[in-house]
Amino acid sequence: MTEKYLQERKDYVMSAVPLYHPITVVRGENAFLFDTEGKKYIDFTSGIGVTSLGHANPELIDAAVEQLRKLWHISIVNLNYPSYVELAKKISEVSPGKEKKRVAFWNSGSEAIDNAIKVARQATGRHVIVAFENAFHGRSTYGPALAATGKYMPYKESMEPFSQGVELLPYPYCYRCPFRHEYPECGLACLDYMKKWFTHTRYPPNRIAAFLMEMIQGEGGFVVPPKEYVKELKSFLESNGILLIDDEVQAGFARTGKMWAVEHFDVEPDIMAFAKAVANGLPLSGIAVRESIAEKVHLGSLGGTFGGNPVSCAVGLKVLEIMKRDNLPARAEMLGRIIRKRLEEMYEKYEIIGDVRGLGIMQAIEIVKDRKTKEPDEDITKKITDTARERGLLLYIAGLYSNVIRLHPPLTIEEDVLKRGLDILDESIKEALKKK
Repeated sequence: MTEKYLQERKDYVMSAVPLYHPITVVRGENAFLFDTEGKKYIDFTSGIGVTSLGHANPELIDAAVEQLRKLWHISIVNLNYPSYVELAKKISEVSPGKEKKRVAFWNSGSEAIDNAIKVARQATGRHVIVAFENAFHGRSTYGPALAATGKYMPYKESMEPFSQGVELLPYPYCYRCPFRHEYPECGLACLDYMKKWFTHTRYPPNRIAAFLMEMIQGEGGFVVPPKEYVKELKSFLESNGILLIDDEVQAGFARTGKMWAVEHFDVEPDIMAFAKAVANGLPLSGIAVRESIAEKVHLGSLGGTFGGNPVSCAVGLKVLEIMKRDNLPARAEMLGRIIRKRLEEMYEKYEIIGDVRGLGIMQAIEIVKDRKTKEPDEDITKKITDTARERGLLLYIAGLYSNVIRLHPPLTIEEDVLKRGLDILDESIKEALKKK
């Protein structure tokens, strides 16, 4: 049966759509997935950080069915409906910072980013958006989300020309500092570069609308910036009337041990984009904008046919209810300690692990050929994940050089299942090294 579906995929699905794991899954149950042959896998991918409350969550199914029986679809630009408004209110209430937020919904992370940029440009009357190298903000072809994505292959290959007015800066990726410094001795050389070089050679601050930043780079390999970098950057932006767009698409909704990744850095974003886990897999994304900024956006400039679908919004309300009721940010932080301890033990055992990093349950290891040179090892990274799959664990690769193994288990995973998954990862590294 698996071969049948894989062959039909080759026959009918565009080859440009990648398939990392050559299996066909038909059912999920919290942290487990089952393929067409009945094989059971521990899922450390969560659909790329989406199913944070697990696969086929019964409470979310009930919420979806209840809404389906009432109202399946209507566009929010034509008629008002409760689930959209209620979810907007709840998102506003849990958003970081003191100022009230205004909220709007779409379907995907790319749409959220594109519309966050629309808001920033309208509110400031400026055009330029500054994003970061090694970032991922979406694949919206000729919208600014793709232009702001800081990895050329495979996302931007042959897609030129990109949306104008988007500039890229080095991210504070301390393990692979482009200035060849060591943190903290560097004195935040990447921030100094932005202040003293970038703003003189590219665009002065008074032409920049916003900085677009992932507080933890997702596709970039779970890179965590120094707290002082974020705080000093925010201070610079405020002093120059530049907005901060916080991309929480992958890191948001409790994954880092706090509701939002930005909360680790004690700054308030002006605009926040979110998606993925908000409805646990149903298409939904959105932005939360400080009210004083939202008031500067003109009527009709935002909207869409499907954004904020009634069913997705109803499930989003239930997601927030469960996260609050079960204190899932705290649980993510607790599970993250278990993961970090095991990964650091693996670091001591295996020289191919060059770095261990992350926050909360969002953790990763970077695989290298040599710790001193930090040369990436894409081949053995792939061998590790292939071996893990054979042993019943699904992992996913990230990073500029495709050499980072990221761990994205659901927040609801049982501790014994999490520990078994970490055992399989350890065993898979050991076996992959034997095959090397």
